[in-house]
Amino acid sequence: MKKIGTLNSEITAVIARLGHTDTIVIGDCGLPIPDGVPRIDLALKPGLPSFIETLEIILEEMQVEAAVLASEIRTHNAAVERQVKEMLSGTALSYVSHEEFKRLTGQAKAVIRTGEATPYANIILSSGVIF
Repeated sequence: MKKIGTLNSEITAVIARLGHTDTIVIGDCGLPIPDGVPRIDLALKPGLPSFIETLEIILEEMQVEAAVLASEIRTHNAAVERQVKEMLSGTALSYVSHEEFKRLTGQAKAVIRTGEATPYANIILSSGVIF
């Protein structure tokens, strides 16, 4: 059994396999997941685990060089956007329409589905390098 870090074996495996610029998605419970993209479903009930809790854990293990949010988060979920910006200070952050965001999820190595039940609480994380 792992002693430290993420205990979820699927998340650990995905992060370990990421190369530079590969992406993973952390999504709320309503984000559609394209066919063919692996789903790591953490949702237990609405709100559990939260998007922010999940992002926090992922950031402990993953080197992130860039992130993408849906532009709609600015007006529909400013509190979560603010927390994300604090957590990712110093990381390149960009915004696209929610429709474009959903299209980009098709290129991800995996989508981690949380129990988050607030609008647009989704993020695409691009893997960086540790050297």
